[in-house]
Amino acid sequence: MSAVLKPQPYQFDIADIMGGLYGDGIIGLKGAFDRAWVARLREDIDMLFQEALRRPGGALNRGPNRFYVEVHPERIRGFSDLITHPWVVTVCEAVLGPNYKVVEAGFDVPLPGAENQPWHRDFKTPAETRVGRRLTSLAFNITTVDVTENMGPFEIAPGTQWDDLSACENEMFPPKSFYHRYEARAQRKMPRMGDISARSALTIHRGTANRSSISRPVFVLGVDSPEANNAAHHDLQVTRAYHASLTPHAREHLTCRIVESLELIEQAHTIEALKKAAD
Repeated sequence: MSAVLKPQPYQFDIADIMGGLYGDGIIGLKGAFDRAWVARLREDIDMLFQEALRRPGGALNRGPNRFYVEVHPERIRGFSDLITHPWVVTVCEAVLGPNYKVVEAGFDVPLPGAENQPWHRDFKTPAETRVGRRLTSLAFNITTVDVTENMGPFEIAPGTQWDDLSACENEMFPPKSFYHRYEARAQRKMPRMGDISARSALTIHRGTANRSSISRPVFVLGVDSPEANNAAHHDLQVTRAYHASLTPHAREHLTCRIVESLELIEQAHTIEALKKAAD
């Protein structure tokens, strides 16, 4: 039995996809994968996280008790399932065009004791979005746990992917005088194992405080349109053998270095202002 729960029929409403991502800035699909598939993903993340913690620079600090790790795709057993999932493909083609490219594979781990992050977006708004009002990148998130209120749920302020932060710190961190806007719109997301979401990383968001005794790992897949340049912040690499094992469609959309043997990833997507908890 396939790990992917393929929705029937293999068609999704493009109007809903475009309306959701250009409106709220986030959409989701419940039950995209079965729980056994997610359990294997969690096993892989746990192993890779421990490896990353053992080497300098292996895990990026994203705030107290909160880390981000970029990974080699082939060390995630279900990576091919993810990038070929019909909903993922449909969303990417609808928003980013037929020549979209996968540029990032990693995971966030908010451990017990993680604090509220400051409200932020993940990078500066590109001209195509600021002037042309087009989204040129998406972040897909897959939870590895059934999220509850005390586990530090992801919090997002719908519609704020269009906010102008050009006068703010790094064009990513709004001043506290803006917070009332985000708090008034805030939605806490509590997905279950098997659910997947897609969002614009420009939509203002934050991780909240994890008051539980359980970590909340979430896998992150970053995808760009052809004109975006987020690949410069990452080092996606696969071995020649793994590349050959992928379907032609997967190879076509994977932007990566092809290597004889995997090399250590130098984590480059550091966001200094996330290292401190919000006041």
